[in-house]
Amino acid sequence: MPRPLLLSLLILLPLSLHARDWQVDAAKSSLTFKGTYQNGPFDGAFGKFDAAISFDENDLSKDRFDVKVDVGSADTKSSERNDTLRTPDFFDTAKYPQAHFITQAFGKGEDGSLEAKGSLTIRDKSKPVTLKVKFAASGDSATLDVDTTLNRLDFGLGTSSDWSDIGKDIAVHGHLVLTGK
Repeated sequence: MPRPLLLSLLILLPLSLHARDWQVDAAKSSLTFKGTYQNGPFDGAFGKFDAAISFDENDLSKDRFDVKVDVGSADTKSSERNDTLRTPDFFDTAKYPQAHFITQAFGKGEDGSLEAKGSLTIRDKSKPVTLKVKFAASGDSATLDVDTTLNRLDFGLGTSSDWSDIGKDIAVHGHLVLTGK
């Protein structure tokens, strides 16, 4: 093998040992949720979140999502509902200002889709969560869409009978616009 080719391969080898790091474009990205109240739908979004994303479609063992959400930034287009979400009955933002999701493994779901399994901590409760993942890259840009449904009661959100009019299942969707680092 010619020496310049061997040298080029040795230089590129370390690059292939790590998943690619991606930076989130916060202005173009969103983290939304949907629920029900008195059998009627409502939706909301978190205005502040940060995500460290390492992703390589060819080697899932190196992939990692580390997402921190400012739960006090929840906006449901209702000031009364937003204020209620910040109380000790729900997020208790004075005591627990962030939710945190970190992946533990990636794999294929039963339907063949990509899944990220990880741990989500809201308040003082950590639970396993599986995200359905769609990743589309084109050069130095990409989009990452994730979906899951959470049971709010698993995290101690609105557990008293006062909140029985709120559906327990909350659909969560993240759409991240990414730039390669």
